[in-house]
Amino acid sequence: MKTSSRDLISSLPDELIGKILSLVPTKEAASTSILSKRWKNLLCLVDSLCFDDSMVMYPTEEGVATCGAALRFLDFVDKTFALLNNSPIIKKLSLSRGHAFGRLYHAATCKHDHVKLRLDRCIWMAMERGLLELHLHADPCCGIALMQELFTCKTLVKLTLSGDYLIQVLERVFLPALKSLSMLSFPAIDHPDYCRLIDGCPVLEDLFISDANPLQPSYCGQHVESETIKRLVVFVNLPKFDHPEDTYLRAPNLVQLDYSCYVSEDHWFVDLDSLVQVRLDLRLWESTYDYDYDDDDDDDDDEAADDDDDDDSFHKKPKPAIIGDVSHLVAGIRNIKTLHLSPDSLEAFQFCCDSMPMFKNLLNLSIESHKEKGWQVMPLLLNSCPNLHTLIIKGLVHRITNRCGDACACIPKKQRRILEKEKTISCLWTCQVKVLEISEYGGSFEELNQMMHFLGKLECLETVKVGVNSDKDNQSEFLRASLLALPKASSKCDIQFS
Repeated sequence: MKTSSRDLISSLPDELIGKILSLVPTKEAASTSILSKRWKNLLCLVDSLCFDDSMVMYPTEEGVATCGAALRFLDFVDKTFALLNNSPIIKKLSLSRGHAFGRLYHAATCKHDHVKLRLDRCIWMAMERGLLELHLHADPCCGIALMQELFTCKTLVKLTLSGDYLIQVLERVFLPALKSLSMLSFPAIDHPDYCRLIDGCPVLEDLFISDANPLQPSYCGQHVESETIKRLVVFVNLPKFDHPEDTYLRAPNLVQLDYSCYVSEDHWFVDLDSLVQVRLDLRLWESTYDYDYDDDDDDDDDEAADDDDDDDSFHKKPKPAIIGDVSHLVAGIRNIKTLHLSPDSLEAFQFCCDSMPMFKNLLNLSIESHKEKGWQVMPLLLNSCPNLHTLIIKGLVHRITNRCGDACACIPKKQRRILEKEKTISCLWTCQVKVLEISEYGGSFEELNQMMHFLGKLECLETVKVGVNSDKDNQSEFLRASLLALPKASSKCDIQFS
């Protein structure tokens, strides 16, 4: 059988080869220009460029890239753009500076203005060719001031600013086509410029804010106001010594919110009537372990010890109030249909929310459990969701407290006797949940007891989906059999496994 040495790729249409070259790393795409005259001309069809200085920089024995290596990177960028001189369009440009081995080379030997001039020229050339996406990243000591012309680009649709790039005072901002803006660990922008930037994006739909560096926070996530954004992602990791007084969010067209931060003294969430889906990770400033985890009630001689407890409680000092208030935040999202809460958020709802609103539109509730976090707020939360259809729980193991209530099977004996004596109506008996999804089920006694609690009290259940967390087939079969044998309050309940 004869083998053919024919170059099949070269026989493809020019436009298709250009698409292929746009998908491979820019360094490899540029190297194809030496194959032949045809390939040299084909490079101008590349519409996506990604430059990372690690492509051409080699560290010294001390682990620091030299100035010569930095200049090689700039030369490579210039030569690539020279080959693209006849390119009709550049859709995407990504520029990353500050390889892990070379974070110090600019500070001493490389002229800052020279670096800025050459990089500005590349960005400008891309903007002249109808640039749609721009992603800029710089590690510490590698940043330069961004050119003012960038903030009046008429074609830019997506912009990512990451790391140590600098923004001088913004004289004018107008990005008429920008729909997606990401500011990731971007401390260089102050509040007035941040407000000008948001106001200068009349069609902005997606906003991503991340302050991952607690030593240089930009505080952009503390104040968000926009008439147009539909999706907002905020991740703020503020320094431990800085308790923010308040945060503010106003976005009348916001549909999806992913919000992660430490609790503020107040969260003003207003005008969010379009909001449908929310993910919350609200972290407290201090541990709540000593506030609500008193399980001494479990002793068999509880009643005999009550008098002694009363005497001791007289001498106990009152505990200081937990910092933070999420009451206005919770009230602001009361019309949503889907809510996801982290283990920390469950505690924030319990300790930092004065009143729980009715979530009349909530259909899907998803929570994550952690062995060090309690479920104290679950009874109140479930009672506040009269139309809840789907309850999703990632992990059933949580900290046993004296206020888990009847949503949990692990309530102390004394409290269980009180509930039985008062014939308290369980929040699960009145819950309208039809679908229960449990993931990371390990089959421990605590988990099995909790599943028996759910199945025995959720009278409207139709489907239970359980993700068994076991690598052994025989153990998985035993866990499944144990669950299938549990009594069910709903005759329609069907248990499924994955």
